[in-house]
Amino acid sequence: MYKNCALILCLSMLITGMCAVNANELNMNQELSGGVLDMTLEEMQAELKEEDIQEVYRFREMMQSISSPERTVDYSVLVNENAIYLDEESIEILCRIVEAEAGTEDEKGRILVANVVMNRVESSRFPDTVKGVVFQKSGGLYQFSPVANGRYYRVTVSEETRKAVEKVLRGKDESQGALYFVNRYAANTEYMNWFDRRCTSLFSYGRHEFFS
Repeated sequence: MYKNCALILCLSMLITGMCAVNANELNMNQELSGGVLDMTLEEMQAELKEEDIQEVYRFREMMQSISSPERTVDYSVLVNENAIYLDEESIEILCRIVEAEAGTEDEKGRILVANVVMNRVESSRFPDTVKGVVFQKSGGLYQFSPVANGRYYRVTVSEETRKAVEKVLRGKDESQGALYFVNRYAANTEYMNWFDRRCTSLFSYGRHEFFS
């Protein structure tokens, strides 16, 4: 068996021209026959079975795929097509509005608020930046109440909120395309009537109702 292994190894070395074997690193207790190393390439091929020779060529192809004169390695890069790329200012604005709107919610509640902001950025009906969405006014009024009442500026962004926003930026979306959210019990009647008449209700989560 060891002779057969040695033949494969020697033939591999001859074919690839790139491998060096340190005999001290071979964990074998039996000495190889001296004649093995003296055999010609043709004698080795005659000695080996066809499947062994095929194994040598597969070994050569594997080595060529990971080695070159420049010592480069073939690799594939996995791209997350759903990832969102924002500058530092936009990330901070997103984190602050999520903290202000959903700082008492669980992770999904925070993710949903961030999703709505990003859905607006992607929608032609709203500004195309996070800053533009968060500070947008309609009829002279801010779209997000924490901006209007100053809470946005007073919050301290928690690690939980940053982790939730990070997941959204990596592509996590629980929103079903929602463009609005509202706390029915904190909103005045006229404000809620506008949502009920003009928007499509999607679902409720935590203290918020979500609409498209």
